[in-house]
Amino acid sequence: MGSSPSGPANDVIEMRNPLARLRDECLRLLDAALAKAYPDVEAPITKFSQPPSPGMGELSTPICFQLARVVRSRPVEIAERIVEQIDAGSSSLVDSAEALNGYINFHADTNSFARLVLETAAEEAGEYGFIKAERPERVMVEHTSANPNGPIHVGNARNSILGDALAEMLRHRGHAVEIHFYVDDMGRQVAMATYGWRLIGMPEPEGRPDLWVGTIYASVNVLKEIKRLKGELSAARATGDDGKVREINEEISRYAAAAQELRERNAAIFDALTDKIEADPDPNASITRLNTEYEREQPKAKGDVRRLVDRCLRGFEDALGEIGIRFDSWDYESDLVWSGAVDEAVEALKATPYTSYEERALTLDCEAIARDMDLKGRFGLNPGYEVPPLVLIRADGTTLYTTRDIAYSLWKFKRVDRVINVIGYEQSLAQIQLRIALAALGKVELADRQTHFAYEFVRLPDVKMSGRLGRYVTLIEVLDRSVSLAYEEVMKRSPHLPEAQRREIARMVGHGAVKYALLSVDPMKVIIFDWGKALNFEMNSAPFIQYSHARACNILVRAGERPEAEYGLLRGRRERSLVMMVARFPEVFEGAVSDLKPADISAYANALANSFNSFYAALPVIKAGPPGLAGARLMLVDAVRIVLRNALSLLGIEAPERM
Repeated sequence: MGSSPSGPANDVIEMRNPLARLRDECLRLLDAALAKAYPDVEAPITKFSQPPSPGMGELSTPICFQLARVVRSRPVEIAERIVEQIDAGSSSLVDSAEALNGYINFHADTNSFARLVLETAAEEAGEYGFIKAERPERVMVEHTSANPNGPIHVGNARNSILGDALAEMLRHRGHAVEIHFYVDDMGRQVAMATYGWRLIGMPEPEGRPDLWVGTIYASVNVLKEIKRLKGELSAARATGDDGKVREINEEISRYAAAAQELRERNAAIFDALTDKIEADPDPNASITRLNTEYEREQPKAKGDVRRLVDRCLRGFEDALGEIGIRFDSWDYESDLVWSGAVDEAVEALKATPYTSYEERALTLDCEAIARDMDLKGRFGLNPGYEVPPLVLIRADGTTLYTTRDIAYSLWKFKRVDRVINVIGYEQSLAQIQLRIALAALGKVELADRQTHFAYEFVRLPDVKMSGRLGRYVTLIEVLDRSVSLAYEEVMKRSPHLPEAQRREIARMVGHGAVKYALLSVDPMKVIIFDWGKALNFEMNSAPFIQYSHARACNILVRAGERPEAEYGLLRGRRERSLVMMVARFPEVFEGAVSDLKPADISAYANALANSFNSFYAALPVIKAGPPGLAGARLMLVDAVRIVLRNALSLLGIEAPERM
């Protein structure tokens, strides 16, 4: 007989999924009817979907279109023949079945199905919808991993918020989740910041440490570029190259504007660095030397770089902690190098036939590996795409980021079964090269269990961010403005609330607005951050969903005692639709986790809030009559409250009970 490709695998999970219970009943009735209507036909796998209108039933199957090719009859005729054999009276959850345009639609028994859905939601409360995985895994989510040379800004905050939501979703699915931050402390950018810090006497940070470090880094970059350009300008003038002179002057003007901004931000740092960099005959050589010394674990360089990096990370902790994002582990890139793990990985790759020296740099032939191991299809690459070689070691003997990432991946898989790297789309090539390198090491199964969760940039209108020039809109700035705007809205709507409560609501709403704005858009789409949309209380925003949750809470508070529910009275289109939406939540959650799509949760929560508000605007709840209808509608309101809160919790968004 036919079998459904979705639904629970055992009774424990089934009890947590009312929609699966209904689907199983429909499948049982359908199998029995098929055996009578077409006893000699092997039924195909049965799929169910939700009809476009509540009046058309709760579940529909297109099985007759599949059978048409086998029994050589029209789908409409097949549907009518099967429906004649369906014994709905043998089911407690199914009221009837009908043939409609070749589909078979099942209508749920209003009383039993609404009871099952709403009472399951009420009983499970904070756990409702969170179907657990049959085989829980140990999963590592690595996210944010911003360079410790400046503040968390609205761009890399998208990484943080996406990573945190993925971790929450996986954790609620029953997986053991570790959240890691990969500290990229081995690179020219960190060396540049430390070089500048040394020049000004290594003082303690003033104000927010990550922003303070970012000012040093940007000031060093701007000042050394101006110094370089001035030297090129003198040479161009000496040769009489007027075109080159104009071009260099334009570049100097651009850097001079950034210099003025940086000086206005912190004159003491900028002026001190101006004098010191002017006195250094070759700042770039000094920075390169420090970078090399740190990679070679020379004590002075190690102590200085680590001290500055740790101060910047303290700023990261504070900024992300504002919105409840925390890490289980801070993994230093340098530790991988100093422990010998990177050398070990490089030596293992050198033992393969895929490495060679090109102009004294050690390279890995990724294209040959992909071809020989037939990896392109496996990794989703176009067969005609030629994977560029990966430089493992530069000519000067230093390693590159991706080389160190190979060792990091091997370290990760000693701890967990599955790895999700939340890294910008621009790193797609490096992530592919990383997986190819793992395959070359005989670890192709690890490459299969490593996912690059890519995302695109965040842009603000009229703002062009550049860490090198010290221009960014920090996460803290965005949060502060969002909370301020939310407070104005709360004042308009609830001026009677105590000031402390208004402030707390504004914090929850403001933070939720920022998170939702960065989660509700497909990660592979560039976000143009829009304050009007982010703080819209009327549609598709965290405030809209939070307000709907608060409205449900308020209805329940005002109702007080609930009359005994008569679920069979929930016969209206809006009521049936809302019951079905509540029933769908477990499978929406399950699918979103499987596909790693937080945006599916946000879209569902928005649709549920929208349906709930339409229901409440059209129908009385507390004053509904008879009392059994009021009781049933109050149970429906409570179920919506539970699901909105649970859905928001997956996104790391709080659900206020008053707004």
